Amino acid sequence: MKNTISIFVFVCVCATLFAQEEEKTWYDPGALRLDLILAGNHLQTNVFLHELNHEPYWSGSAHSMIDQLGFGSFRVEVFGMETGDLLFSNGFSTLFQEWQTTAEAKRTSRAFDQVVRIPFPREKVRVEIFERERDGSLARAAAFEVDPESIFIKRNHFIPYPVTKIIEGGAPSDCLDLTFIAEGYLPHQMERFRQDVREMAEYIMEQEPFNQWKDRINIWAVESPSEEEGPSNPGRAFHNRTPAGTTYYSLGLDRYLTTSRHGKLMDAAANAPGDVICVLVNTEQYGGGGIYNAHVVGTAGHPLSKVVFIHELGHGLAGLGDEYFESDVAYEEFYPLDVEPWEANLTTLVDFDDKWGEMLESDTPVPTPAEDRYLETVGVYEGGGYAAKGVYRPYIHCRMRSNNAPGFCPVCRETLSRVMRTYIPAGK
Repeated sequence: MKNTISIFVFVCVCATLFAQEEEKTWYDPGALRLDLILAGNHLQTNVFLHELNHEPYWSGSAHSMIDQLGFGSFRVEVFGMETGDLLFSNGFSTLFQEWQTTAEAKRTSRAFDQVVRIPFPREKVRVEIFERERDGSLARAAAFEVDPESIFIKRNHFIPYPVTKIIEGGAPSDCLDLTFIAEGYLPHQMERFRQDVREMAEYIMEQEPFNQWKDRINIWAVESPSEEEGPSNPGRAFHNRTPAGTTYYSLGLDRYLTTSRHGKLMDAAANAPGDVICVLVNTEQYGGGGIYNAHVVGTAGHPLSKVVFIHELGHGLAGLGDEYFESDVAYEEFYPLDVEPWEANLTTLVDFDDKWGEMLESDTPVPTPAEDRYLETVGVYEGGGYAAKGVYRPYIHCRMRSNNAPGFCPVCRETLSRVMRTYIPAGK
């Protein structure tokens, strides 16, 4: 009987190990970084492969390789060269696509750099990049064959910076990893940077739904010093040399603080695991920015820094759309009213059944009037996505609309949790 049990256990262990090996046969530890150039105008998109880099950490989900969310204005898909099987997919957004909706894009063409990271393949793969068209469909914009043995892949080609783990949640493969990059901090200000990250981390962990995942979030601080203090600000004639190249007046908006130097930012981010790359900027001026699966930029010194950062984290982590419509923006008709937005918290009612309809009470009218009696009711409120008419949001006051809101609305909280579950294995 003992021998039978031993054989059964041995077979089960072997089967488990074999399954785990099968699951990982196509990739090795680390990441393959594709540095792209996106160029064009409001009607045209060109995607070019600039260079390839090997990085020590694969910073995405280790257990969910095929994207089920469908978020993002772009998408990357990886196929086995021999089998043609889909091995990996993920959505992402870009500053280039935002720029395409501005008036400038109708007058001229520009180029932006963009980084896409995938697990490092063991064999040759085909990488395809898809762009979301104005009608909501995805069209292939580029395709590349990648040989992991190529001599042209740069190996660990980045500046090493000290890294401090601010919050310990567990192994990166089982956690959501937020990696903060020091931006605009001088070499002697690294202790202040670490303290600023600690304070931001404490605030994040207090907010719903992040407070429900405290034991499965890692927060890292990459101590990357700048040559000059603070970010660039063209409005004040400041053009500072910093690791991430952040600047105010992105797309011409004084408060839009982000970077078009994505490759430069990701050089610093390569020092630590990071599912979401967060840039903490040493400035007292108001501002920030967040782009889905690209980066989150926030400031450390303004009274509203924390609430602005958590709003931008909604963009960067879960692709949540802006729900405000009263503020000046650079975009023109960002959301076509005859197309359903891909963002989970916005709708044009073209295909509302795929949004938050199941969260509505049966007696909630659609559209829902923005009246006091509905202040704490999930509904369908007109105004959102930079448009007062034709675009609808799920709550009267939400963090994605206002700095004065108490937090994320139920729809945004559920979307954030849904995304976090893609990084955290079931049962963890």
